[in-house]
Amino acid sequence: MMDELDLLKKDWQSREKDLPKLSYDELYKMIWKKSSSIVKWIFLISVLEFVFWAAINLINYSKESRELEKEWHIQDLSTALTVINYAVLIYFIFRFYQNYKQITITDSSRKLMKSILKVKRTVTQYVWFNIGIFCVSLIMLLYGSLTYGEESAKIMEAAASAGNETLFWVMLIGLCVIIIGIILLLIWLFYRLLYGILLNRLRLNYAELKKLEF
Repeated sequence: MMDELDLLKKDWQSREKDLPKLSYDELYKMIWKKSSSIVKWIFLISVLEFVFWAAINLINYSKESRELEKEWHIQDLSTALTVINYAVLIYFIFRFYQNYKQITITDSSRKLMKSILKVKRTVTQYVWFNIGIFCVSLIMLLYGSLTYGEESAKIMEAAASAGNETLFWVMLIGLCVIIIGIILLLIWLFYRLLYGILLNRLRLNYAELKKLEF
């Protein structure tokens, strides 16, 4: 068995000698092209995501929804949150575009490594901002529905008729927190799937660059 392994090893080593050796510049160009393509996809996906959510909001935003926001006393907060959301999202899309343009003109492995780290930071900030916006929106909607919604009076009566009103509210708030947590976890998993694959590829490229540089 050992003789067979030795023979295979020697055969592989002899073949390896015949394989073409890539130079530093050739390896760098390969990694640079792959990284540039990945960052371009991140930019395009962020634009498509922005258009998708904007279209969903426009479809769902009707006279009835505006009236409901007024009834729940969250219209001003909802408007402010929407303006902030779109302004920050446009800023992130611009950042992604800047990252892409910067990586296309990078001419050294060290600069490319810095660009990759910058892209990873930007994507991480983008994902956490979106999760934060979803969290604030859910809390706002729950507050409006529980305080001013059609079922709010029944909830107040149930709390008053409960043996322990404090325990009732603790349990209700705890249930809301669990529901919000599950929704946010699903959103995080969605972004993990959407951008995680691309970021993992960038990490591999970064590791290859470290080998080249050091």
